[in-house]
Amino acid sequence: MELEKLLYSTYGFNSFRPGQREVIEEVLKGNNVIALLPTGMGKSMCYQLPAHLLPGSVLIISPLLSLMQDQVAQLKKMGEKSVVAINSFLKPEDKEKIWNSLGQYRFIFISPEMLVQPFVKKQLQRITISLLVADEAHCISQWGFDFRPDYLRIAEVMPLLNHPQVLALTATATSKVTNEIIKYLNIPSPFIYTHPMDRKNVVYDVKRFDDQKRKVEWLKKFVVDCKGPGIVYAGTRKKAQQLATELTNSGLATAFYHGGMEHQDRVFVQQQFQNGELDWVCSTNAFGMGVHIPNIRHVVHFQLPTSVEGYVQEVGRAGRDGKPALATLLYAEGDERLVESIVMDELPTTREIREVYANNTAAERLVEQGIVRETALRVIAYWQSRLPLEGTLRKIEELQMEKIKQVEKIRNLVTIQSCIRQYISKCFEQHLLEKPGNCCVNDGINYSVFQEETKKIEKETPTSWKDRLDALLPS
Repeated sequence: MELEKLLYSTYGFNSFRPGQREVIEEVLKGNNVIALLPTGMGKSMCYQLPAHLLPGSVLIISPLLSLMQDQVAQLKKMGEKSVVAINSFLKPEDKEKIWNSLGQYRFIFISPEMLVQPFVKKQLQRITISLLVADEAHCISQWGFDFRPDYLRIAEVMPLLNHPQVLALTATATSKVTNEIIKYLNIPSPFIYTHPMDRKNVVYDVKRFDDQKRKVEWLKKFVVDCKGPGIVYAGTRKKAQQLATELTNSGLATAFYHGGMEHQDRVFVQQQFQNGELDWVCSTNAFGMGVHIPNIRHVVHFQLPTSVEGYVQEVGRAGRDGKPALATLLYAEGDERLVESIVMDELPTTREIREVYANNTAAERLVEQGIVRETALRVIAYWQSRLPLEGTLRKIEELQMEKIKQVEKIRNLVTIQSCIRQYISKCFEQHLLEKPGNCCVNDGINYSVFQEETKKIEKETPTSWKDRLDALLPS
């Protein structure tokens, strides 16, 4: 069957987006594939369509519960019923039903932590899994070394599943990250598809301030003038909440979002934003994956992101509809000290490593006593099973040096005088062949384009609750 016909008959699309066909063809040939496709390019279709031609089930390893739920909801909206997400929030009776009919599901979503549980592995062994998908595969490098080492254990499950072929999907990966994906998924010589990661409709801006107070004042004026919808990224949970309060006090429908919130509260904020009930979300980098809102016009980084890769991921949430979108990075002297402390805090300290190695049988007690952090213990336990003490100390030191390099790249982003778009492309070892007219602050920005988009949104969006109800319930 021709792929275009299957695409139309199954999902109602007339043609593929750039890169989709090339990746799908390689998957259907039985090859392991790494696909680097920019945010909004339809990465999910690269496994959704092959699932209708491959035997058995497709197992999708997904980093966030909200992302899983969104993907499940999207598939069901497209008429796909044989889809399930296995997570810790399932009721016991629902889990029992899923285990009893596991082989009947075409799409099975799961987290890396759930995947490596002995009972779950045993259940997955009973069924045919033809394709294992590592969604947001850069997390293997970004999170696996830091606080979710189960990302590095995915390959250990492969033999139990009869070595299914692998499709790794990501929007951002340097050659170093790509090599880590190959190594830790144990897929030598994969087919690698790399699409240019530059998004021509996203314009890069940088604003520099003398102090944090002036930053807040600028942000309050900016969000009132620009309306949204937009995301403000902050470096800490506390700062995300503070900024949300400031914007709410300015009369804007705003909420905060971070990983420390209750699951239901996070889902509620995400749904409000998707339904257009919020103008702005102030968040840590926990917000964004699985948020499919085409008309986000603005992404503001109130503080420096921890890496260029993370920055591009977060900026990629804007302008998915192809219309102009503005990415604004705010900087005040000393901001790099905060980001350095954040990235260093993500890794175990030398003291924590030595404590765990010295108290091997009582490591859990160290967490209870507050001597070792729970996230640090997970990372140390992974390397402890592979390396002696000195080897683990060296490994963590290497990771620290890598993070310092990442911070240096981000610092360069706010200080360079040349084209920011070109600099970002260079960070991903890509050559920028063509720059758009509206490019970045160092080349000059035409801000009136975004004011025009704001006026269009104002015309299209009901402003009062009465207007909104009238729009929802026309007479």
